[in-house]
Amino acid sequence: MQRHSSKMTKAEVAEQVAVELISSPMNNDIYICGFNMSSLAPKWKFSISVAGIFILYICFGALQEAIFSANDLRSYSPFLTLYQFGIYSILSLFELRAQGYLLFNSWTHLYAVVAVLTLGSIAFSNASVGFLNYPTQVIFKCCKMIPVLLGGVIIQGKRYSIYEVTAVLLMTLGLICFTLVDVSIQPKFTLFGVFLVSLALCCDGALGNCQEVIMKKYVRSNTEILFYSYSVGFCLLATVLTISGNLLPSFYFFNDHALQTYGYGFIFSLSGYFGVQFVLCLVHSHGALTAVTVTTFRKAVSITLSFIMFEKPFSQGFSVFIT
Repeated sequence: MQRHSSKMTKAEVAEQVAVELISSPMNNDIYICGFNMSSLAPKWKFSISVAGIFILYICFGALQEAIFSANDLRSYSPFLTLYQFGIYSILSLFELRAQGYLLFNSWTHLYAVVAVLTLGSIAFSNASVGFLNYPTQVIFKCCKMIPVLLGGVIIQGKRYSIYEVTAVLLMTLGLICFTLVDVSIQPKFTLFGVFLVSLALCCDGALGNCQEVIMKKYVRSNTEILFYSYSVGFCLLATVLTISGNLLPSFYFFNDHALQTYGYGFIFSLSGYFGVQFVLCLVHSHGALTAVTVTTFRKAVSITLSFIMFEKPFSQGFSVFIT
């Protein structure tokens, strides 16, 4: 009886730990700057999330274009990504520590895969801005649904309806038409830029599905995934830059243009990090479809502001395909 009781006790303890892990605030609640957004009414969560997404990501896009417009960062864009990853890692670590959340490293190999995909997504996306007209780069990023759907089929074995497939085909057609317009009027358009942003989209497609697998199978928090993704990615990118001999030249270049690089880059990184938190809050409260609708409309606003704030050729074809 004693042995049986002991076994039952261990089983009960294991069950209780599992229940606590699944129902812990970090896994069910969304925190932004230490505030628990889950306690707010749905209409307030929606309003605050939408306002945060628009303000932060419009700043994010404007600063990204400003950084690349003010300086020739084509050769030094990986260092900007390294700087961005460093800030993301510090912010996510502070957030985890402030909430008393214990870090787990049992699945380091999985986080390493996510880190590589995260690194590829942001690094290729940042680099593509130096070779593409910004509106075209944003339009490409709007088509993230395409690789995400393909990644869902390949990685998770998902099935999609005819409506979802039709939407992907229409988005692809719009992308091709928009690109043809850009080629005809914009000298800052290269196939290498298309190649870079396409690689970023491929990483996005695999990244989202891998994160979903980790969250569903291992019940990990968004902030923990962000911390490991960016901290491991930071180490990987720092190693690559050191081996390639680009770390010190990039560091010296950033020091020579401190305001346009470190200054803008810091606000750029802050905007991106907290923008992600507001997107997660919107997904948590109103679902992915609503979040995608809001972020897509935000991208249209970013394109419009790009034409207003930064001088570039414009064609009526742009307004047609944006619509």
